[in-house]
Amino acid sequence: MDDSQQPSHFLAKAVELATENVRNNGGPFGAIVVTADGREFAGLNRVTATLDPTAHAEVTAIRAACQGVGSFDLSGATLYSSCEPCPMCLASSLWARIGHVYFAADRHDAADAGFDDALFYEYFDAAGDRALMPVAKAEPEAGRAVDPFDAWRANTGRIDY
Repeated sequence: MDDSQQPSHFLAKAVELATENVRNNGGPFGAIVVTADGREFAGLNRVTATLDPTAHAEVTAIRAACQGVGSFDLSGATLYSSCEPCPMCLASSLWARIGHVYFAADRHDAADAGFDDALFYEYFDAAGDRALMPVAKAEPEAGRAVDPFDAWRANTGRIDY
């Protein structure tokens, strides 16, 4: 593997994207998805710029990669992030079938800069406190909760994912 294919190469690019994004009123996060065939797709944190709490760098890179390859399946791709992905970004990576994730700074470095996601990590921990945002199963007024799944199974034109 030549130096341009090393994780350190792509992490340096992600860190530079993040640093430049700060200069453009974005958050200090950048990410790159490299597909199995070597195509690169960058993403920047644009949460405050777009008023979108899901516009994390990793998610925007995944969105760009999916659009670029024409599929929601990024099997074999690698995600390089300037910082340890939060639980939402990790879940997005799993849904996109990302094969490997590398990050530079960790969650503690982010917390030191005022980005403390510790509550979110704890929330998803089996022993975590659900008081932050209670989640409970409830029954809908009409119909059955599984009606959408029955319709999905009956739809012969569906695209499985």
